[in-house]
Amino acid sequence: MKQSYYFFSSGVLSRKDNTLRLTTEDGHTSDIPIERVADIFCFGEISVNSKLLSMLSKYGICLHFFNFFENYIGTYYPRESLISGDLHVKQAAAYIDSDKRLSIAKGFLTSGVYNMTRNLRYYSERGKQTAAVADEIKSLIPGLERANDINELMGAEGNIRRAYYSCWNEIMPAAQFESRVRNPPDNMVNSLISFCNMLVYSTCVSELYATQLDPSIGFLHSPGQRRFSLSLDLAEVFKPLLADRLIFSLVNKRMIDESAFAKDSNSMLLKDDFRKIIVSEYDKILKRTIKHRALGREVSYRRLIRLDAYKLVKTLLGEQSFQGFRIWW
Repeated sequence: MKQSYYFFSSGVLSRKDNTLRLTTEDGHTSDIPIERVADIFCFGEISVNSKLLSMLSKYGICLHFFNFFENYIGTYYPRESLISGDLHVKQAAAYIDSDKRLSIAKGFLTSGVYNMTRNLRYYSERGKQTAAVADEIKSLIPGLERANDINELMGAEGNIRRAYYSCWNEIMPAAQFESRVRNPPDNMVNSLISFCNMLVYSTCVSELYATQLDPSIGFLHSPGQRRFSLSLDLAEVFKPLLADRLIFSLVNKRMIDESAFAKDSNSMLLKDDFRKIIVSEYDKILKRTIKHRALGREVSYRRLIRLDAYKLVKTLLGEQSFQGFRIWW
């Protein structure tokens, strides 16, 4: 079974026959059979060469890079082997058609918002005072549905997300969280949100690679020169399940607290040992399975992302309208 690999040490990643070999700065080597690799996350300073990239391309493996400040800096995205000119044209045409683009964007965003409220209901059922905020968000959803363009849609989403974040202190009493700050994150919770969201985004990049979709053409997020916009769209659906629930668990179980961060004048950076804890817990979540209502079989949380991508393919082919994944547990 293929899985993600996470490298925190600095060193050289190379090809050794049909294996990946990581040689760290202290001379330690570890080999991984290429058939086991789904994708790779590099958090240390990793050097690569063309022989390695050639092998990654052959096996369709994405290589994600993060810098010292835990920011996602890019992906080696192999040449696509699953190419469909017809689908590519339809995806671009759907983006250009303002009505189709808006409809698909609403499918991503309304599902992401639904998943936020499901998180709040989950904690309400366990004695947390989150039901009122869940009801408030529910009352704001018609604003999403009435939006006439992307800017209006994003504005409505901003109001919903502020309401959602307003009760995070209730969910996590051990953490103090006032508002979302990104560049740079100014406290523990903001740092966790940024780091976990980047993990989700990178996983979405890998899952889109396994489809015929063009990751650079998004619908909620406009195409940009330095990002895979469609991965940002998909991440909106899955952040409540993969990132937010992970953060709640880490803080409430006291696996992460203020001591996990090194502070400087501008931001808070995760210490290496705690970054490894977060990545390990994230990987466990990706491997977790749930019996899929429509398929009638167990699927991993990671697989749920690709299933949403397949739903988008059917939408672009005119077979169905798009609605993103919605948590039912």
